[in-house]
Amino acid sequence: MPQYPGISSEAFRHPLDREAEETLRNLPGFDAVARTFVEFVYERPQSVFKMGNYIEVGPRQYSTVYQIFRECVRNLDVLPEPMLFVAQDPQINAYSLGQDHPSMTLNSGLLDLMDETQLRVVIAHELGHIKCGHTILIQMALWAISTAMFIGEMTFGLGNAIGSGLIYAFYEWRRKAELSADRAALLVTDDLDSVMNTMMVMAGGSRKYAHELSLPEFLRQSDRYRDLDRDNLNQVYKFLLYNGAQGIAFTHPFAVERLYYIRDWANSLEYRQIQGGNYQRDDAQGAVDVSSSAANRQKEALRRQIEELQREIQREKDKRDNRG
Repeated sequence: MPQYPGISSEAFRHPLDREAEETLRNLPGFDAVARTFVEFVYERPQSVFKMGNYIEVGPRQYSTVYQIFRECVRNLDVLPEPMLFVAQDPQINAYSLGQDHPSMTLNSGLLDLMDETQLRVVIAHELGHIKCGHTILIQMALWAISTAMFIGEMTFGLGNAIGSGLIYAFYEWRRKAELSADRAALLVTDDLDSVMNTMMVMAGGSRKYAHELSLPEFLRQSDRYRDLDRDNLNQVYKFLLYNGAQGIAFTHPFAVERLYYIRDWANSLEYRQIQGGNYQRDDAQGAVDVSSSAANRQKEALRRQIEELQREIQREKDKRDNRG
């Protein structure tokens, strides 16, 4: 497997990911809160919950999975090494969280469905999220939405921001972030067919009938899906579907669209240059650079905002107690 010592996430980040993140971070106050506040609100409780409820993977616990994980960590040069957990959940899913102490969770349903090659793709994809710092924004957005629902239009302008597009911007960025993580999977595995086959399995794979799945047919399906864009009305339908027309907004691009993007990159000069060792490198060792001069400059202001939020929450509780 290829190795990319010192590689920066900017070497493979998808430009649509950069653009959508910039839009998200331009919302008032979002950047400072996203980079710092999760440590106090979200990361530690999640770590405690996982340690208490899931199986921590290691050399003597799911040793095969751990070996695949360690190889992917090494190949993508991810430091510090994230913690790895397996959750008892039949849903075919994996996710990563955490900033200072990142962790990855694989659902048991994923392990039961996939072979080791496909599992490597999923693990490398999740490490791509960690490498790119996506987990910070994912956690912050989850906190922001749940907090705004609880306390309404209060500090940080969260209520107003949600009303003017925070939720839309969050989901739009999440979908674009997946494209960068897919690139990480391709870099680590160096096997386009394996990446695309894993996407097909995630879309509707079956262990019992795996021998009847056809990647060429799935690729043709992807081409037919893109042909729908020739009708402008279909483009409107796609937009509405992505953004909640059926009651749920999608955090991932449709599988057949991801095929198009990763095939395009696999044939690009940029990808070949990275394969040849010509790529942007991080100054710091490892992958997760969570420092930010902008965040440091705003540290005191953020502390004041946190204190104000606590006061607002207490005032809201007092109002409810008085009404009761």
